[in-house]
Amino acid sequence: MAPSLVEPSPPLRQSISLPVLPPEPPFDFAEASVAAAGNTKLKASINNAVLRQHTARQLRILELPDSDKLRDLAGRIKQHTLDHLDYYLEQLVVNVRKNRGHVHFAVDADEARRVILQIAADAECTRVVKSKSMVSEEINLAHIMEAAGLDVVETDLGEFIVQIDHDKPSHLVAPIVHKDKASIAKLFSEYFKTPYNDDPNALCNQAREYLRDKFRKADLGMTGGNFLVAETGLVCSVENEGNQRQSVSTPRVMIALVGIEKIVPRMADLAVMLKLLTRSATGAPITIYNNIYGGPRSAGEKDGPEEFHLVLVDNGRTEILASEEYRETLRCIRCGACLNACPIYRKIGGHAYGSVYPGPIGALITPLFKGLENYKDLPQASSLCGACYEACPVKINIPKHLVNMRRDINRRHLNGFFERAIYKTWAWSLKSPFLYGMSTLMQKWDLRRRAGGTGWIAKLPMFAAGWTQVRDMPAPAKKAFHQMWKKRPAGQ
Repeated sequence: MAPSLVEPSPPLRQSISLPVLPPEPPFDFAEASVAAAGNTKLKASINNAVLRQHTARQLRILELPDSDKLRDLAGRIKQHTLDHLDYYLEQLVVNVRKNRGHVHFAVDADEARRVILQIAADAECTRVVKSKSMVSEEINLAHIMEAAGLDVVETDLGEFIVQIDHDKPSHLVAPIVHKDKASIAKLFSEYFKTPYNDDPNALCNQAREYLRDKFRKADLGMTGGNFLVAETGLVCSVENEGNQRQSVSTPRVMIALVGIEKIVPRMADLAVMLKLLTRSATGAPITIYNNIYGGPRSAGEKDGPEEFHLVLVDNGRTEILASEEYRETLRCIRCGACLNACPIYRKIGGHAYGSVYPGPIGALITPLFKGLENYKDLPQASSLCGACYEACPVKINIPKHLVNMRRDINRRHLNGFFERAIYKTWAWSLKSPFLYGMSTLMQKWDLRRRAGGTGWIAKLPMFAAGWTQVRDMPAPAKKAFHQMWKKRPAGQ
């Protein structure tokens, strides 16, 4: 285990014990993905939403003079920061304190939760308004705060819907892409005890009225952070609804919960990231609200908190940082572009990945965060088509890392003996033209036999069964392309 870059935070004024939540059931990717792939309603909802964002990104990125060079620059900025993260963490902490803010380091999820509950207890806060934060989902914060007796409400509309439905987000940017308008209208009708109304404006107004009352009464506001700027000690968070700005400016105590990898060195570097973030996420040129904040309000200011706390979370990031092979994965700016581009994600959605981080990047960082032995199926959930790499604004080579992780699975014998033997035999046969030709002939014969006269194979055996779990497989053609090519008329 790599030593953490962060030391445990010093104890606050009193000791807090964490509520105990029931354990999550063991993750079974095969079961979850098959169920999701067979859910036509789910696939339609997700496919429509993410394809629209992916298409918009492809068009919007063309507006930049040289988008590929800008992506190169963004990747170099993030990589440089990761390579010197200890230096930039120190610089960030100094500047946050100059801004009269408090900095807390959390080595793991338990410590992060304990620090936040302690801040709330010391400030005698009981009502929490919380804007969207992937790290808070990662550490299951809202449920812990509720179990501790705090009144917690998610103020991002999508996250609010997830919260009242006791659901989980299925996308990094759009948490409810798996839901349609009718299901949300039914949920609101049941939750608010009002007549069913599926008009989007009516649903938004209903949530707005409810949340405004929460904002008025809240004494603790929480946000995540898209970026941390080391040279200024400021947090940058982007949004489209204005709820985050309310969470920052209205309550008397404010906490920003951010992973240690979110640092950029300078404000000039932040400008590069903002040019790419929203274009990559939704295809818009920029988000409606770009909030840059840090520290409590000054004398004479009417808005802003009396206390500002920045909680920096490690929770496995230092171990990834210590691995030069996978360090690049920490570049991720959580734009969701790789999810939108991924043909696998479009078919199974986010919940099938068993983590708050779904899609291609989730298939990498979830095993790195939670152990490859626990999520060994995720690196296999990719066609290695490269669409995720092409979409990534900071040029994380996701296909390369997925291949490396598959190698690690084999080296650590996390797969079965029979599976390793099959693939070894297959690799050996590919080295010999004769053996390759013979195995191809045998394969064709067997597949045509299974298809009968229908031309389709309904079920394949053993390790190949996954190909026919939710679809039929076409039988091979009677003549291969190279056979037809050899028999072509001379001169053609």
